[in-house]
Amino acid sequence: MAKKSKKQQSGGTPATVALTDAGVAFTVHSYEHDPSHPSYGEEAAEAMGVSPERVFKTLVADVDGALVVAVVPVAGSLDLKALATAVGGKRAAMADPAAAERTTGYVRGGISPLGQRKRLRTVLDSSAAAHATICVSAGRRGLEVELSPDDLAKLTDAVSASVGRA
Repeated sequence: MAKKSKKQQSGGTPATVALTDAGVAFTVHSYEHDPSHPSYGEEAAEAMGVSPERVFKTLVADVDGALVVAVVPVAGSLDLKALATAVGGKRAAMADPAAAERTTGYVRGGISPLGQRKRLRTVLDSSAAAHATICVSAGRRGLEVELSPDDLAKLTDAVSASVGRA
């Protein structure tokens, strides 16, 4: 009989497996993803009944030739110049979606800051500290994890910086 991986045993994603392995407290929220919704993050906030300021999207940017993850509230957008500054870079642009998917192992709209195929440098917007818990993608569309921003920062080695714009 073949041995099942932790992912198969838990029915989870690499993100939820990483959280379980780390012994971190988290809650999984699932909802039916609507492909016609214009915003993955806003859809998640609406479906879960959570304020968009507490739901964070995971964006992959190219900073001076290196991929970097930015975790910002879905209620706003990413300030690319601030992101570049936060990681000591000069220029930032949104990453090619195919490169982001290939590097993280997740599909667009389901990219999680946790359990990525290749761990990327991560910047967590400083507004996360204002909340006891925040929600981020659990690794697929229609699945979110709620955890403390401190736990997210520790598990991703994230730096905190003001990289989100209202």
